[in-house]
Amino acid sequence: MDWDKLRVFHAVAEAGSFTHAGDTLNLSQSAVSRQISALEEALQVPLFHRHARGLILTEQGESLNRTVREVFAKLAMTEALLTESKEKPAGRLKVTTTVGFGSSWLAPRLPIFLEQYAEITMQLLLDDTDLDLAMREADVAVRMHTPKQPDLVQRHLTAIEWHVCASPEYLKKFGTPKTAEELDAHRLILFGDHHAPVADINWLAEIGRRPGSPRKALLELNSLRGMLVAAKAGLGIAAVPDYMHAETDGLVQVLADIKAPKVDVYFVYPEELRNSKRVAVFRDFLLAQLAGR
Repeated sequence: MDWDKLRVFHAVAEAGSFTHAGDTLNLSQSAVSRQISALEEALQVPLFHRHARGLILTEQGESLNRTVREVFAKLAMTEALLTESKEKPAGRLKVTTTVGFGSSWLAPRLPIFLEQYAEITMQLLLDDTDLDLAMREADVAVRMHTPKQPDLVQRHLTAIEWHVCASPEYLKKFGTPKTAEELDAHRLILFGDHHAPVADINWLAEIGRRPGSPRKALLELNSLRGMLVAAKAGLGIAAVPDYMHAETDGLVQVLADIKAPKVDVYFVYPEELRNSKRVAVFRDFLLAQLAGR
């Protein structure tokens, strides 16, 4: 199979149309269409169902795309390793982590890292779902749970704790809870029924209650930063991770002695990047920054 045709096929399969793939490849729609037709003729199987709204992979096309995606992912990883300087870390590093941790803690510290390693460039992908490192959706990840994918190198970075907080105005109006049970009489701000960035994120609704009878929220949001803003507005009590401490100005911490679940944080990456200098220096940077947080 011709590599150029496979590259075009992969672009079409990911884009879902000849036009969008052509934009990515800087080719005309007709040139893309001719390449796909030639590949189908060579293989003697249809790769796409064509209809008015776009393209859908056939069963044979799905099978080919799975293999092509893996091949190109391996090639991209090999290229990155080959082009990395033997003398010092260099090249592009694609990092993924949760929206809350990435925006509140990691992003403000990246200028220090990128200034120290001037030949590294970075792409930061914030997503509360796990990107597939094996498929090179990212090079490394900072995860708030034990890695689920096999064959990933993992390093425990730290454990995150929680701050339960509310605005002075809220506490003046509704009082300050002294025990977990007293939360029954308070308004809670919880994480909504969405992809939770960490396990047990709504533990504040459960603590001090019988199993299976959680407290109801006054407000649910699918954003930790949004929960913090709502707490500052006086809407209720929220539990936020300690990495957001710098953003809790104006809030009062309550129930400081309560036993909350801890969140273990891991640095993970594929086995193929074990000897990458970019990965190593970024891991060491995270460890140093988290030690002093």
